[in-house]
Amino acid sequence: MFNETGSELGKQLIAGTAPAGVIALIMAFIVLAVIIGVVLYVYTSLVWYTIAKKLKYKPAWLAWIPIANGAMILQMGKFHWAWIFLILIPILGWIALFVLLVISMWRIFEKRKFPGWLALVPILGCVPAFGFLASIAFLIILGFVAWKK
Repeated sequence: MFNETGSELGKQLIAGTAPAGVIALIMAFIVLAVIIGVVLYVYTSLVWYTIAKKLKYKPAWLAWIPIANGAMILQMGKFHWAWIFLILIPILGWIALFVLLVISMWRIFEKRKFPGWLALVPILGCVPAFGFLASIAFLIILGFVAWKK
């Protein structure tokens, strides 16, 4: 019975005759996801902008440009900005870039007089039970690094 109901709803969605409530619920989730994404983007950009200003990094406005902010983090961590191009190499390049970013953040945190090991918190995101909590914790850590004297 569940399969029949599920497949019937699927057929209705594909045919465009699904109940209005289902379509409204899907659209509400999409709108909520976009709002959360924009809020997180603005928050992290503002955090990295503030950190860059406090470390006297000249083009701090790079924090607002999606790929350029990674290059900025690498430069503040004393790596060459061109390492950001590792993003173009699937899997191994992504892993290498992640490691370089963690090392960069470790150095940045120590420059701001915070323990460098706090940069390891995003690694907990790989553990299914801790993924969401690690993300929230890292956002809080970034806020402290940016705005605490």
